[in-house]
Amino acid sequence: MLENFWFNVQYGINHVLDINAYDHVLFLIVLTVPYMFKDWKRVLLLVSIFTLGHTLSLVLAYDAVSVNAAVVEFLIPITILVVALFNVFTSGKGAQREKVGVLFLSTLFFGLIHGLGFAREFQMLLDDNDTKLGLLLEFALGIELAQVIIVFMVLFIGYAVQIIFRFTKRDWIMVISAIVVGLVIPMILNSDFLS
Repeated sequence: MLENFWFNVQYGINHVLDINAYDHVLFLIVLTVPYMFKDWKRVLLLVSIFTLGHTLSLVLAYDAVSVNAAVVEFLIPITILVVALFNVFTSGKGAQREKVGVLFLSTLFFGLIHGLGFAREFQMLLDDNDTKLGLLLEFALGIELAQVIIVFMVLFIGYAVQIIFRFTKRDWIMVISAIVVGLVIPMILNSDFLS
């Protein structure tokens, strides 16, 4: 039982940290980069909302919803691009300070899309498992742990760059978001949906 628990948690961690599927990490980077360590509660809330959306879509995809994989694989980098461009156009304007609103709802929606991208693989894992709810929660815990690690790494690097190298917060947001835009555009152009 404990072996299964750790396997499922590690599966969730590996899903986020998979070097061949770095779209999840890119999304977390652009979601986190506008914030500082003092904003850690807000960032963790955003990340948890993303995990909630991701988990809900896995439930929906297993029982109720059928999706075109090419469309989902196209939409995932689009969500990253949208957040990165939002960062570029709002850096230094305090847009990340808004109350539960557009940012939180869009994060939930983007979590739904990202979860649908993993649904097919997750269905195969569920089919071999008796306790579907337990597996889902353990997997979600692994995702959340990996996301917290990435968030704190981004916050730490941002702190170091801004304090040690004297980058302004605005420059930090612009540079990282622009790099992510550069990485995600080829993902969009090379998607099966556009082929």
